[in-house]
Amino acid sequence: MSEMNLVQAIQSGLRNAMREDQDVVLIGEDIGKLGGVFRVTQGLQEEFGADRVLDTPLSETGILGVAIGMALHGLRPVSEIQFADFIYPGFDQLVNEAAKYRYRTASELHVPMVVRTPYGGGIRGGQYHSQSPESLFIHTAGLKVVCPSNPHDAKGLLIQSILDDDPVVFFEPKRVYRALKMEVPDEAYTVPLSEAKIVRPGEHVTCVAWGAMLFEALSAADEVRKQGVDVEVIDLRTLWPLDIDTVVNSVKKTGRFVVVHEAPRTCGFGGELVTLVVERAFLHLEAPPVRVTGFDTPFPLTHEREYLPLAHRIAPALLQTARY
Repeated sequence: MSEMNLVQAIQSGLRNAMREDQDVVLIGEDIGKLGGVFRVTQGLQEEFGADRVLDTPLSETGILGVAIGMALHGLRPVSEIQFADFIYPGFDQLVNEAAKYRYRTASELHVPMVVRTPYGGGIRGGQYHSQSPESLFIHTAGLKVVCPSNPHDAKGLLIQSILDDDPVVFFEPKRVYRALKMEVPDEAYTVPLSEAKIVRPGEHVTCVAWGAMLFEALSAADEVRKQGVDVEVIDLRTLWPLDIDTVVNSVKKTGRFVVVHEAPRTCGFGGELVTLVVERAFLHLEAPPVRVTGFDTPFPLTHEREYLPLAHRIAPALLQTARY
């Protein structure tokens, strides 16, 4: 057991997976000698060699296309896209190829690949280094979408994603990369996909979040507790397939629902979560569900704190919902 931040935990997970399975290979821009833009893969090429940690040209289409070919021929590639904002040139490869092979071949062929990519704001990256495109991939049948919030979950979820026989898009909240440390086992372990986690039990309002916004939700919950509102906070961890039962059971208990995410409001995953809750727990609701999200604008640089749904925006929504 060691104290690790998110970067170290993900690196540890990659190292464990590569040591246990020779078919696990890494592919991406500058991930070898440089160790990646955030140094997540630092030292892995030295340990496993350039034939298993492959530096690529600057081509997301190429990275993902090559990874699909690798996966179809027996390897388990883990691709790194430097920022989630850069994933769009390879979007067709993911949604029209990787996501559809199992369906096209009646499960004869599988694409066991993971696409790692840092997402979200909080580091003053501006509009090309701060986007949260998770809903685009959740919308695509055949892809699994994972988003850890802390080092322990990140390592276990990553190893489980590598073991999975379907393509997984693994979003990493870069704002959290070095923001906290926690005890993480040095050996390999897994955290099941599709299991949400209640990280703060409560009685009055259910609040769902993921990635960096989980900590903003927890901070807001601590703030409104001073005013007598007890918030149950749920970390989704796997966005799709969704653990809707944990969310619905919580809403049936509290009667109120707030969802928080960084992505723009319109067609964000929060809207789907609200719909699922209303469909399954309508008669238990005592207030309209509320979304606290990014705005329907490009991600701003100078107004980053106004754009992000930080605790100072979440707390009023929790109070409003509790007092409805």
